Amino acid sequence: MDLLANTVRPYAWGSTTAIPELLGTEPTGEPQAELWMGAHPGAPSRVDRGGGDTPLSEVIAADPEGELGAATVEAFGPRLPFLLKVLAAASPLSLQVHPDLVQAKEGFTDEEERGVPVDAPHRNYKDANHKPELICALTPFTGLCGFRTPGATAALLDALGVDGLKPYADILRARPEDEALSEVLTAVLTADRDAVAETVGAAAGAARRLADGDGPYAGVCAAYAGIADHYPGDPGVLAAMLLHVVRLEPGEALYLGAGVPHAYLDGLGVELMANSDNVLRCGLTPKHVDVPELLRVVRFEPTEPEVLRPRTTPGGEEVYATPVDEFRLSRHVLAPEDEPRLLDDRTPQILLCTGGEVVLREAGGPDGPGGGTELALTGGRSAFVRAGERVAVSGGGTLFRATVAL
Repeated sequence: MDLLANTVRPYAWGSTTAIPELLGTEPTGEPQAELWMGAHPGAPSRVDRGGGDTPLSEVIAADPEGELGAATVEAFGPRLPFLLKVLAAASPLSLQVHPDLVQAKEGFTDEEERGVPVDAPHRNYKDANHKPELICALTPFTGLCGFRTPGATAALLDALGVDGLKPYADILRARPEDEALSEVLTAVLTADRDAVAETVGAAAGAARRLADGDGPYAGVCAAYAGIADHYPGDPGVLAAMLLHVVRLEPGEALYLGAGVPHAYLDGLGVELMANSDNVLRCGLTPKHVDVPELLRVVRFEPTEPEVLRPRTTPGGEEVYATPVDEFRLSRHVLAPEDEPRLLDDRTPQILLCTGGEVVLREAGGPDGPGGGTELALTGGRSAFVRAGERVAVSGGGTLFRATVAL
């Protein structure tokens, strides 16, 4: 077991207090948006095995099969295939989509062949991997996810009563669903920014008025008005109005597959994803928006977001089911009187405590917990457990377990 030293990413949308409160540290006054746990080259966790802090990525590279296990290396190569984060949003993240595996490989190869520097602000593909992800709420959490049906969005735009929105509503009613969504999103993102800003402002004002009432659009309009407050005049505000507003209660989760437009708006959550940094942005950001590539990646089909609740196994592990192999997220809610729970040791794991105190103990053998080394985790602390290392968990707290779904 290795206690992880992790990096906090200070993105502007981050909360100044949520991650410090989780860790029990003093706020710095600066945004603390994401706590990264894993071996991503952008901010690898660090471990100390007697020689000082060493990036986990280097530890794995030195002995991939010893750290990850032969099955993981065979399936995903000699690197940890997932990245775990604590995400703390105080304002909306950029509206974005992620490519599928084929699109990521094609896009990465193209940019490499054209000599686009990997750190260039207009570069789309940082690697050749896809980025499915799962967000599990630790506090009430709000996000956008997936296209609403065109007819339902046209009704919302009608309710806003803004002349500049009428052409979009007409398209949504007149075209087949995929064509309608594609045409409206393209029109929004390619419009002259100054020209569309007036429509965005009027739509935001109308959303505020509906949010103050008790009508059927009050809840979603409150979210859209909040987005507009952070990004006045941004065409992404209109793009956001094409999407469902999703609210998660603590313990609920949302899976986001390739091509599904989404954005997180506010709240604290545990996020698990494939080990990639590929993002195509649709708006709500000063960063580069590559409209043609975005339109190639987006799946223009209405979807109904599915709020995931964990399935409890006979051993007490609560599992969030997702359709990918790179990662698997589960949770153990432990009481002091519970018997220690022995964790499956076939794949590498990152264990994160999000409340209370959880004790990790090296198990003595195949028959159960023994008297090996102990490691105590409190809120926000995490550990890496290499494949084949038997660990039992106990205590009084909540432990999230990120591993590979093999």
